[in-house]
Amino acid sequence: MVGTIDEELPATFTTAEAERRGVTRRSLQRMLDTGSAERVGRGLYRRTDTEPVDYDLIEIAVKAHRPTLCLISALAWHELTDIIPSAHDVAVPRGVWQPVVSAPVHWHQFDVLTFDIGRDEVSVDEGHSLGLYDPPRSIVDAYRLRREVGPEVANEALRRWLRRGGKPVDLMRMTKFFPAARSAVLNALQILS
Repeated sequence: MVGTIDEELPATFTTAEAERRGVTRRSLQRMLDTGSAERVGRGLYRRTDTEPVDYDLIEIAVKAHRPTLCLISALAWHELTDIIPSAHDVAVPRGVWQPVVSAPVHWHQFDVLTFDIGRDEVSVDEGHSLGLYDPPRSIVDAYRLRREVGPEVANEALRRWLRRGGKPVDLMRMTKFFPAARSAVLNALQILS
């Protein structure tokens, strides 16, 4: 393999995966030099003949254990805020190692017992996915962690969600798992409803 892409190489691959498939470091460097592959992050590459993707999200999906978009990143994904985060808010289960990535990330450690509540999966490329908290969980988290995101962010997200047909009962059901947020959510619902 001299300067061409091995058809067996996945769209996103690590140095170790390339070597297992017979791609030498010299061939990998040639792929980078000719533009048939791009560096996504340290030891992580992507073929350029594939669909464009968000390299930050790919790197996070590959390197972190159960990464999940949360707080402002999740609210932005669901179009519940106009804020464009300067760094991705990513939750991992408490006690899990946070990898070093080149992508701008604010790591958050969420309790293992509540980590999967309201968690969905979204595809970031052909072979990788990230977790994403659903709108009710994202709004409750914004109230729960309002010192980090600001109360106006939580209120605006709730306002938009209600306008789109969100049901207050879904939020109150979510607060059963996060009792510290219950009074703030209830108060906001009373004012905004």
